[in-house]
Amino acid sequence: MKRRDLLHLSATIGLAASLPPVVFAESKLNSVAIGAAPITALQPPADGAIPVAFLLSDDAVVIDFAGPWEVFENVMIGQTHPFNLYTVAETTSPVRASGGMTIVPNYALAAAPLPKVIVIPAQSDPSDAVIAWVRKATRTSDVTMSVCTGAFLLAKTGLLSGKSATTHHGAYAEFAMAFPDVQLKRGARFVESGNLASSGGLSSGIDLALHIVERYYGHAVALSTADDMEYQGLGWMNANSNQVYANRRVSSAEHPICPVCEMDVDASVAPKSTYHGKTYFFCMQSHKTLFDTSPARFLAV
Repeated sequence: MKRRDLLHLSATIGLAASLPPVVFAESKLNSVAIGAAPITALQPPADGAIPVAFLLSDDAVVIDFAGPWEVFENVMIGQTHPFNLYTVAETTSPVRASGGMTIVPNYALAAAPLPKVIVIPAQSDPSDAVIAWVRKATRTSDVTMSVCTGAFLLAKTGLLSGKSATTHHGAYAEFAMAFPDVQLKRGARFVESGNLASSGGLSSGIDLALHIVERYYGHAVALSTADDMEYQGLGWMNANSNQVYANRRVSSAEHPICPVCEMDVDASVAPKSTYHGKTYFFCMQSHKTLFDTSPARFLAV
């Protein structure tokens, strides 16, 4: 999904929920978090920092990578920052991220240090070289994580085949259509499958990053990191906390929604198609084109 499409998705479902403050209490690593299974610990290296690679290309969505960056950057063990963060792209030419931000990557693919954590934000379609790099680097990573529609890039590597994943709620149908061999989990804040992990849209990447910190250094360190960031979200302690997006929205004549991304549409100006006698309206022409390729499948996912 291109960044211009993601901008349209920002208007989807204006839901806001008041979250209770985090209670900063001691907890053992393997205790059961809110609504979650026991946490599987990751082993930090005996010496040196944990290398974390942020894979970027044009149209990379800033919060998708900047949110996890701030999480890993704010972790402190004693007086030490235990994560070594760097950006990676196909070349070291400047990358134009969302909103026009320009970033000069630290490394080209061929020169990048071997990461233990890989962060893949929403961005432009990957080249064969990028896909090959993710496949190779994931062989030795502790976690390769996608944020938002970065799940499309991760799925294109084939590594998610036969496994579970999630993505931005407005991209559920498109993801399920594109990757029928991946079990899409609607309503998940994040999903883990071996050393692969995927998170929902945008801010969900912060929660997945905090969860990874917890896996390395325990609950108290993750809580302290969230506190330092003044982050009040609790999604990192509950992988299923995006349940508000679990069920498909229902379109009606009075309140039509796009069947591809479930965004509200204005029927008077929206592109439309008729299938089995029913008219469907779309937020953009590209979603009408996608729907027209296989209406029955889009309505079934």
